[in-house]
Amino acid sequence: MRDGDVSVVALSAGLRQPSSTRMLADRLGQATLSALDAHGVTATAETVEVREIAHDVVNAMLTGFPAGGLPEALEKVTHASGLIAVTPVFGTSYSGLFKSFMDVLEPDSLTGMPVLLGATGGTPRHSLALDYAMRPLFAYLHADAVSTTVFAATDDWAGDGDTENPLPERIERAGRELAERIMRTDRTGPADLYDDVPSLDQMLRP
Repeated sequence: MRDGDVSVVALSAGLRQPSSTRMLADRLGQATLSALDAHGVTATAETVEVREIAHDVVNAMLTGFPAGGLPEALEKVTHASGLIAVTPVFGTSYSGLFKSFMDVLEPDSLTGMPVLLGATGGTPRHSLALDYAMRPLFAYLHADAVSTTVFAATDDWAGDGDTENPLPERIERAGRELAERIMRTDRTGPADLYDDVPSLDQMLRP
């Protein structure tokens, strides 16, 4: 991994502006950059707001062809060194907008991608969606999700972090985990479907 080639992309599926989902994505991005910097790794960070390309996502689902701002967003996400995926939780799962974006990704485009999972919701009881909905989704996509997930309920944004509000500490720990996973992973882009296909010369060898 060459210094300066590291890119961290935060995928935020918040539905409003301002959005607590975007705020959590930004905090996780900052924590990851700080952890990388502590190891002497210079990285860049970008945020993809799914809300801004929502119509393009729907059109791609209907036509099968990405257009508008969607191709650029897909390029950023699939070529990132590490991904931070944050969604609001409705009921017991991720938002429809978040899932729609994931549905327009090419198969295997997140294979081996270090991913940090985050979610926001009104009450802590929705936090189970991270392990029961988001983690299985990224496992299906063959992404490499870090152990620590971060859920932020409305009340978690109050205070500076203590035993009653561990959000800041959890954000910092999750950022460190993603940074460490990125440094151990040499990923420059999505997996090539033909990487494991033998050449004609190999097939003709006795």
